[in-house]
Amino acid sequence: MRPGMEEPGMDTEAETVATEAPPRPVNCLEAEAAAGRRPRTPAPHEAACSRPPAQPPGDPAAQASVSNGEDAGGGAGRELVDLKIIWNKTKHDVKFPLDSTGSELKQKIHSITGLPPAMQKVMYKGLVPEDKTLREIKVTSGAKIMVVGSTINDVLAVNTPKDAAQQDAKAEENKKEPLCRQKQHRKVLDKGKPEDVMPSVKGAQERLPTVPLSGMYNKSGGKVRLTFKLEQDQLWIGTKERTEKLPMGSIKNVVSEPIEGHEDYHMMAFQLGPTEASYYWVYWVPTQYVDAIKDTVLGKWQYF
Repeated sequence: MRPGMEEPGMDTEAETVATEAPPRPVNCLEAEAAAGRRPRTPAPHEAACSRPPAQPPGDPAAQASVSNGEDAGGGAGRELVDLKIIWNKTKHDVKFPLDSTGSELKQKIHSITGLPPAMQKVMYKGLVPEDKTLREIKVTSGAKIMVVGSTINDVLAVNTPKDAAQQDAKAEENKKEPLCRQKQHRKVLDKGKPEDVMPSVKGAQERLPTVPLSGMYNKSGGKVRLTFKLEQDQLWIGTKERTEKLPMGSIKNVVSEPIEGHEDYHMMAFQLGPTEASYYWVYWVPTQYVDAIKDTVLGKWQYF
């Protein structure tokens, strides 16, 4: 090839390279810097040229900036209600959709406490139906939802040596004289069954009724009634003279024993202090409510 002559195709390749390399966007200030001028403060009418281009609609970065203020229970755009979930003497403040069902509430409780839905008893003015919404059962803001139940670990612990020792201690206790034969209780039981005593169902277990338990005697032989205020987490013990309002958490223990000769009724004691001397005794409690009373007051399952 002679000097000064270009190789065929070089112009074409150069044009191709120039076409494939897109020009880099240059704003006003960059253009001045490239021309060798000293950078200066842009005038107001020039400021717009230095702004980055607006993100087009649908751009992922723009979508990522949308608020994620949706409620943890999936309640975005739904009416929420403030609830106090009470389980095992612990309270949890929760916002929950008012149109969610009892079944969905159980799932929420599971996420908070670890308590499986199948092992939950959820109470608000009685047992909460799984197929009804909180709106339908008239749950209001600030309502207290009582939960009774035990975790899987609690259930497995039933078969531990510690539990076996407790069962042995209970068996030893059963060899002692029945409570109903002791003199302090005999003077009340000898009065006989109260005329207005509530009907009993031997061998059955029922939920607490919506009305107070009445028609029973206390240790002094006076009439007594028990009212369970689940919304206030209180037990009201009422007599003719006065009504004592006890927080459920202040009751240390609940014991009961069938009345000899009337096994469809129990005598029951609520431990209000650190020793047995603080027992408040109630006589002629219908047997079908005994376990429900223990569950409600102690806040845990009773193993039969």
